[in-house]
Amino acid sequence: MAQLFEVHPQNPQARLLKQAAQILQAGGIAAVPTDSSYALVCRLDDKVAAENLRRIREVDDKHHLTLLCRDLSELANYARVDNRQYRLLKLGTPGPYTFILEATKEVPRRLSHPSRRTIGLRVPDHRVTQELLALFGEPLLATTLIPPGETEPLNDAEEIRERFQKVLQAIVDAGACPREPTTVIDFTGDEPVLVRQGRGELARLGL
Repeated sequence: MAQLFEVHPQNPQARLLKQAAQILQAGGIAAVPTDSSYALVCRLDDKVAAENLRRIREVDDKHHLTLLCRDLSELANYARVDNRQYRLLKLGTPGPYTFILEATKEVPRRLSHPSRRTIGLRVPDHRVTQELLALFGEPLLATTLIPPGETEPLNDAEEIRERFQKVLQAIVDAGACPREPTTVIDFTGDEPVLVRQGRGELARLGL
């Protein structure tokens, strides 16, 4: 049964976020707000939690999971980035963009794309998520909270609780957030490729 943590969107209570972080450390899955929609998150190096995350979303191992990072310095531990890519990433972080990049050896093979060795990374522009990441001390594995068989992400914590409380361990409620997924850009080729147009504007990246 999911534990609900109601936090202030701009000044979240640290003690509540610490409790949510402890649940994640123990292998739990949480729904958290971001600058695009709510997302499901778990520990990066917890194989069982990652499998549960995929099961809740009903996606297979070809579906890109994303690493939520606090900043670009953290992102660089998990992806190979050249100078040109770094300049573009700097323009889009923090923000509602997911960047598909070549994964480093720090990323467990089971989490990267099975045939391409790539990973999605992003730096969310949301105070609550940023503070949770800071308290947690490492990136979180994430996927947009889109219910199986649907196309729209969820942005209301009460609805999430009604529909997913039996399979989640925590819900961080900071009020409604945008109901639009991130813009996804593949940076693994010679030129950036738009995979999905979402909330992030390409013009911000000069593309």
